Amino acid sequence: MSLHQAAQLPAAFRRIRLELAREPGHPDGEPDIGYTVLAPLTPDGHLDLDLARRFQDQCKVVRFHAGQDSEVGYLRRRPGGSWAFHYSLEDREDDDPGFRLGEHRFAAGEYITIMEDEGAHTYRVVTVREL
Repeated sequence: MSLHQAAQLPAAFRRIRLELAREPGHPDGEPDIGYTVLAPLTPDGHLDLDLARRFQDQCKVVRFHAGQDSEVGYLRRRPGGSWAFHYSLEDREDDDPGFRLGEHRFAAGEYITIMEDEGAHTYRVVTVREL
């Protein structure tokens, strides 16, 4: 997203960096595996549902993993109220659902669990920055 496009978004939009937290095989976590999320947050750091609905095409996610191409997708609210990272608009199977993302606070040091194809992984919120 260009600087001009970012300037057109509401001030509540943030760039959030999630990095793989410590887990088997990654005892120190892994800064080269994670997500960058562009989403609106409330003043207390929760996802802003109203703004996310109004600006759904601007709620983006980039999944990154060292040695692999990054994958660009969207943050989407799913039926029943859960949230997921969605990569293919034609394929519901290409979602990475977040565990209770609507209840989590996005602030540095917090943890988020994402259900990926190979199972659940926990990510640490590293940064939350204004655009």
